[in-house]
Amino acid sequence: MATITVLRAGPQTTIQDWPGRIGYWKVGVPPSGPMDDLSFRLVNQAVGNGDTAAGLEATMMGPALRFDAPAIVAVGGAPAPVTVSGRPVAQWVPVRLEAGDVLDVGAAADLGMRIYIAVSGGIEAEDYLGSRSTFTMGRFGGKDGRKLADGDELTPADTPTGRSRRVLTDEQPAFTHTWELGVTVGPHSAPEFFTADDIDDVFATAYEVHFNSDRTGIRLIGPKPRWARDDGGEAGLHPSNIHDNAYSVGALDFTGDTPILLGPDGPSLGGFVCPVTVVAAERWKLGQLKPGDTVRFVAVRSEHAASPSTIGPGRRAGMVNVLSAGGDLDDGILGTTTTADGATTVTYRRSGDDNILVEYGDMRLDLALRARVHALSERIAAERPAGLIDLTPGIRSLQVKVDPDVWSQRDVQQWLTECESQLPAAEDLVVPSREVSLPLSWDDPATREAIERYMLGVRADAPWCPWNIEFIRRMNGLDSVDDVHQIVFDASYLVLGLGDVYLGAPVAVPLDPRHRLVTTKYNPARTWTPENAVGIGGAYLCVYGMEGPGGYQFVGRTTQVWNHRHPEPAPGFDAEHPWLLRFFDRISWYPVSADELLDMRADVAAGRGDSMRITEGSFSLAEHQAFLDVNAGAISATRSAMVSARDQERERWSQQGEFAARGGAQNIEQGKVA
Repeated sequence: MATITVLRAGPQTTIQDWPGRIGYWKVGVPPSGPMDDLSFRLVNQAVGNGDTAAGLEATMMGPALRFDAPAIVAVGGAPAPVTVSGRPVAQWVPVRLEAGDVLDVGAAADLGMRIYIAVSGGIEAEDYLGSRSTFTMGRFGGKDGRKLADGDELTPADTPTGRSRRVLTDEQPAFTHTWELGVTVGPHSAPEFFTADDIDDVFATAYEVHFNSDRTGIRLIGPKPRWARDDGGEAGLHPSNIHDNAYSVGALDFTGDTPILLGPDGPSLGGFVCPVTVVAAERWKLGQLKPGDTVRFVAVRSEHAASPSTIGPGRRAGMVNVLSAGGDLDDGILGTTTTADGATTVTYRRSGDDNILVEYGDMRLDLALRARVHALSERIAAERPAGLIDLTPGIRSLQVKVDPDVWSQRDVQQWLTECESQLPAAEDLVVPSREVSLPLSWDDPATREAIERYMLGVRADAPWCPWNIEFIRRMNGLDSVDDVHQIVFDASYLVLGLGDVYLGAPVAVPLDPRHRLVTTKYNPARTWTPENAVGIGGAYLCVYGMEGPGGYQFVGRTTQVWNHRHPEPAPGFDAEHPWLLRFFDRISWYPVSADELLDMRADVAAGRGDSMRITEGSFSLAEHQAFLDVNAGAISATRSAMVSARDQERERWSQQGEFAARGGAQNIEQGKVA
């Protein structure tokens, strides 16, 4: 069997395929795939491969590879020196290698960030959930779910190939240090969330790419928004906070005051506003943004965006500037309607040219709105029209992702409006709802370490530091941190979304509003969170599915919610899929020590143990409403006291300057925020 030996792996070389891992956005699995899909597909075409053949993505510097059998290769993406056994060769052209030849790809010389290597026939790799793309944080796909290492051996695939050819000059993408990105306005813009001046700033600013950027997202340095709201209510104290909804790749996500362009390894669900979204055909540029480059956003109309399916001149990638006669003037709102009973407003929001975010009602937590989202999702899934790619529910919203080459947004919106008119009353909802009892190590040492890292590397003076649990107590007007402990362990948390910070991570809310501890999210977000940390953000609880960034306030840590041993899972997991929890499950906690939790986590990782206790059941919205009616007085008194405590906290923040200079430049220096 032919092999390719990795003599030098480079700092971050992974196996990817296009279009990546599609269809699992609703459970927190990102598409991954090449960050610059255009360069990747062009080099595949150069060696005669189909678009879907697996190849290599190298960040900053390429690998050195020895081939023990003849092959045809092509290198593209960021300009870099390329040699074959010491002989210089050009990029964007197919090169024939003989047995024993070494392909050496050097560092990206000046422009661009990522280099792509295609091998005739493609590269063999693990197929996980329908794709061979590497998702390193999830530890799956590619070569054992990780970046390549020196000494690795790769196997060329024997996929049939067509004729190889040179990539023509007018097909090649243009690289620069001063990028322009075509964006559509929405889903959350002015005047609801941002001021008109904020949106003017978005389009007038040359944002600088921050060094703390990767495939999950590109951090940008630019002006802080002024904000059109004082806070996010139950969604969180900062005005950037909203009830969690689905994100689009390419969304400009304001995590607090920090703007981040979400990448192909980014989160599928979160609670921050996104004023603009990069259109699908322009997202290849995200893979080539390097620290120190500047980015300007150019408003375009979704119907005028280039087709993301083409890789020829029609992609318009050979021009540095984005040509546009102007963007949409609707603030990202495609239209509104009402539910059949006329009681609830339905808002259709634009999220790029390939997503519509359907939102129900006002910006508040109401399980009847989540029931409506569920009914719409079931209605769409039952028909499954051509061009539909993903359905991702949030707290009060459903993101509908489509192929823009098949469906225009206006046609999708009209069809969704028709679907809405056919839905049953939300109060009739009765769904399967398991009670899932999980262990919780309270104030776990791993969460303390994450706070310390945040204080050392990001921000030391945040109001939630040095102890998140004390901050939760203060935010909710409780007498002691023991009260926080009692509420968390008394609560039953209804799972409203999955994938809130990746891999089946639940976003859940206490069924009893008296248990709804409300807090704000980190501003800016953490750069590291331990796997399966448990936190509260806004009124919601989340179990982090894996290591990564995050913003919820920690209360502890639990066992795994994602099965990495599929199809040999620990008891409690379903062998048919790797995620533990389901929509409308009810989570409860039982206390364990930090050492006991480590033992339980080791058992789950080994495919054994009994730390999860699952009981079948159902959830009735009508029965829940009856409970709320009976306890309305006590609920109102408790919630009023919590709101008063949050008002006092907001006043303290104001006096301490937390909200000061909203219109000033964001001060990020060496990863620290003033």
